[in-house]
Amino acid sequence: MKIFTLPSRTPQTLETLLRIWEDSVTATHRFLSAEEIKAIKRYVPQALQTVQDLVIAETGPDAIAAFMGVENRRIEMLFVAPEARGRGIGKALIRFAVCTFGANEVTVNEQNTQAVGFYEHMGFKPYKRTPLDEQGNAYPLLYLRS
Repeated sequence: MKIFTLPSRTPQTLETLLRIWEDSVTATHRFLSAEEIKAIKRYVPQALQTVQDLVIAETGPDAIAAFMGVENRRIEMLFVAPEARGRGIGKALIRFAVCTFGANEVTVNEQNTQAVGFYEHMGFKPYKRTPLDEQGNAYPLLYLRS
């Protein structure tokens, strides 16, 4: 596995990341309807373009299995392709974020219990909860720090 900060954000790479995002969200965010995922998907390309550091995990040449966005010591996004889950890729990305960027915070949907458990396993602890997400929707968020 190779983990690196993406040097440039080409349309082809962003298309691959968007597909990974959608597949990952469909597999893990069971509290969202297909219509809600489709609505959120419209905002993902902008987030991929603007996040400070976009990190890729490849399992082979040009075989992206996961990605993560980091900004100001905060993990802003982390998505693993469903077929790559359970291989330690998420853990490796977290370690990369901590070692490379000093990342010590993450926000997660409370209803995504797998992600909450994963981040807690990685040493993050909740310090705040909001009843709404950043768009004002009724999806509670947990804010965690390591």
